[in-house]
Amino acid sequence: MVLPALTSTLPRVSIENVLSIEALFDVLVIGAGSAGLNAALVLGRARRRTLLLDHGPPRNAPAHASHGLLTRDGTPPLELTRLARQQLAPYPVTLHPDHAQTVTPHPDGFTVTLTGGATVHARRLLLATGVTDLLPDIPGLREGWGTTVHHCPYCHGWEVRDQHLADLIPGGGDMAYHRGVLLQQWTPHLTLLTHGPDHLSADQRANLAHLGVRIDERSVTSWDGRKVTFDSGPSMERDALFVMPGQAQRSAIPEQLGCARIERGPLAGVLLQVTPESGLTSVPGVYAAGDMIGEQQVVLAAASGARAAAAINADLAFGDAARRPTPA
Repeated sequence: MVLPALTSTLPRVSIENVLSIEALFDVLVIGAGSAGLNAALVLGRARRRTLLLDHGPPRNAPAHASHGLLTRDGTPPLELTRLARQQLAPYPVTLHPDHAQTVTPHPDGFTVTLTGGATVHARRLLLATGVTDLLPDIPGLREGWGTTVHHCPYCHGWEVRDQHLADLIPGGGDMAYHRGVLLQQWTPHLTLLTHGPDHLSADQRANLAHLGVRIDERSVTSWDGRKVTFDSGPSMERDALFVMPGQAQRSAIPEQLGCARIERGPLAGVLLQVTPESGLTSVPGVYAAGDMIGEQQVVLAAASGARAAAAINADLAFGDAARRPTPA
């Protein structure tokens, strides 16, 4: 999905000329979701020549609105994107709708080849390419994603408060318990669908029962937007369905660079490992922000982009200062 109308508010330049000048950019930001856009804003305001690669619509594009964002609660995701791009206009930020194909480190930074054939040179990289959600292979989940199928209770729980909800957590276990305890804050009508044996401890089952959370171990076969069907027994009417999807990195660039990934938690082997205060990955000169490091709400992703941008600017500034010749 290409969003050409959203780029029209930014100053345009001859991309062939701009991207052919060696060492033109201080920073290349790969990915223009909340993290990448906020990083580009901070870098631009720091007078850093920045190239922002827009690799497609944001992960939350199917949702009706973004929530939990100060002064913008309830704003549609693509409207947030439009406003963010518009506000980059005064700064030395170039937005280019392309993907990074290959990245080659060199002593002065990185050379990046884009899918369109252009070659970009930048002193630092900020990865903000996000993740892809891997939904269970159950008919109706993909079709309802962002409308009747939700992931984050903090993002969508208020809109379905007090309604009859189900939360699909294949395999159950600690994650099912965690989600059940959280989601019951929004509704007293909650059923956990474990899609097989629940693997909950006796204490966990007792606590969930005390909270009024029901458990159904039957295998789910479909969701039609209002009804859950199973491999046996009657179907279940529900107003909305929550699901905990798996995830994969959206871009192959982190693997190509050899960026280390976290080793623990439900997304071990998926999320990138970074230094918390800077967003620096295990690869020198490469930073990361947003969904790909686990900051998976709009406000958190944007904050991680700002934090990484400030760290990159400081890295460049102090590095340049250290290289200045000492006066005779």
